[in-house]
Amino acid sequence: MFLLLPTAYLMVGAFQDGDGNFTLNNIRGLFEANVLDAYWMSIKISATSAFGGAVLGCLLAWSAVMGKLPAWLRPTLMTFSGVASNFAGVPLAFAFLATLGRLGLVTMLLKSLFDINLYATGFTILSFFGLTLTYLYFQIPLMVLIITPALDGLKKEWREASDCLGGTAVQYWRYVALPVLWPSIVGAMLLLFANAFGAVATAYALTGSSLNIVPILLFAQIRGDVLHNPNLGYAMALGMIVITGLTNAGYMLLRSRAERRSA
Repeated sequence: MFLLLPTAYLMVGAFQDGDGNFTLNNIRGLFEANVLDAYWMSIKISATSAFGGAVLGCLLAWSAVMGKLPAWLRPTLMTFSGVASNFAGVPLAFAFLATLGRLGLVTMLLKSLFDINLYATGFTILSFFGLTLTYLYFQIPLMVLIITPALDGLKKEWREASDCLGGTAVQYWRYVALPVLWPSIVGAMLLLFANAFGAVATAYALTGSSLNIVPILLFAQIRGDVLHNPNLGYAMALGMIVITGLTNAGYMLLRSRAERRSA
């Protein structure tokens, strides 16, 4: 009920005007230039953070599961990943501002110790790259949690059979491991995309209105004074639901395929 009732409320409101009459103007408003730009910016940030989180998360998970590291590192990594994957919103935004802001700890250390002015290079935490970097903080641990069971599902007999047949490590990963893992990896990337696309509090607390992304524009439509048009905000939220719904459906489809392969 907590999921369906708000969704139904948004769907109804997306096709109403301020007086409650049926209209398609809100749906037409989704194709305005500033709204399309916001969707495109959100898609780029989500896709970039999903790809980066998937690559780095896979490498971390592989090193913990198959990298012959000390045994205590894996439970430590999994515990940290469980905490970090849920660390978002205003606390995460404040942490990155205190770390990589104009007067942040890392920014000032680089300037005082190495004479590197990070912001003179064009970097700013209130930008596409800054927000993507912030999202990676919870995207990478989430990828670790998702892909670790898939790596555990790779049977030792497959590697032994490859070695017995004269296969190299590259051939094993190319012809055996990756074909088994790719549904899990692609499905996890879709989940990371949906996770970043729906993040609201972190983006708003970090960038305010300096970035034109869907969550911030939606907030301005519903709660703002200048762009106040709640029903257009409902239509934008409906568009977000459609995008995240499709990506989650793709994730569930690929997850079921991965489970059938590993069975």
